[in-house]
Amino acid sequence: MRTNTNHFRATRLLRMLGYIWQCFYSSCLRFWLKWFLRLVTGRCELQRICARCKAGALRTAQIEYSLKCSKSKVLRAALSLKENDLDEHLAQIIQEKRIKEQKDPTFKVNLRQCLLQINGYSELFEEVEDLRKQVFDSENEEHENMLLKLWDLLMPSEKLESRVTKQWGNIGFQGEDPKTDFRGMGMLGLTNLLFFSENHPDAARQVLSHASHPRLGYSYAIVGINLTEMAYSLMKSDALKPHFYNTVSGKPQMQHFHHFYCYLAYEFDKFWLEEEPESIMEFNRYREKFHDKVKGQLQKPEVKLIMTVDQEK
Repeated sequence: MRTNTNHFRATRLLRMLGYIWQCFYSSCLRFWLKWFLRLVTGRCELQRICARCKAGALRTAQIEYSLKCSKSKVLRAALSLKENDLDEHLAQIIQEKRIKEQKDPTFKVNLRQCLLQINGYSELFEEVEDLRKQVFDSENEEHENMLLKLWDLLMPSEKLESRVTKQWGNIGFQGEDPKTDFRGMGMLGLTNLLFFSENHPDAARQVLSHASHPRLGYSYAIVGINLTEMAYSLMKSDALKPHFYNTVSGKPQMQHFHHFYCYLAYEFDKFWLEEEPESIMEFNRYREKFHDKVKGQLQKPEVKLIMTVDQEK
């Protein structure tokens, strides 16, 4: 008991010391360290980051942190730019930091790329959020066509008897009308499922066949929507930034989010089969285990989570 108490006290002390150090570094030491390095190297912090780090998550994350911690309004404003305002704001940064472009000709190009990634991530999340909030509407012809296309892609040899039918259970929906299953993730869930089937039809049908296994099976569509929620949450928490910064050299688009979903859908199926749960009742436990695995991968600086299709044995 005493050992646990001492450990708790030691942990609290270390956290407190860490907090004190962070406050001291942020409010005082960091400023003087930057000033000294500028004096020695002749370059501002943004230039030094671009010079020492190759393109990707490491560089962009450090640029983002530098801008966020800056006392300059011009630099902090660079974190909330629209693409049309980017070049004008770059000129303001160069003027603010008194950077001589002829002495550092690659700086502007490198910083521009970082700002495209940083601001593009924020804009993409807004698009993802808007699609998530869009409710599936059975009176909307486009929504209905997307749903029917999903069936045709996954079940090409079987025709639907009607729009409302128990057949939807064959691809993992809970009831006779799939629209009720999209309530949590809205049209984002359906768009993800359809994107996977359209761009990787063989892999999607392979995963569906695994989901129909008599012992290791699971509800394909419901699990797919659950994985949409996982992708959405990871993006909302900024955990997806390293992946996007490493895989998209400019502004990320909605298709890049969908491709990440495809990775989750394909990798979760492999994970589920390898783990061999006793029943679907253990889904939440294995879902969290898979979630932790993905989050661990996303903490690696060089992370690139890209779907790679294995050949069926």
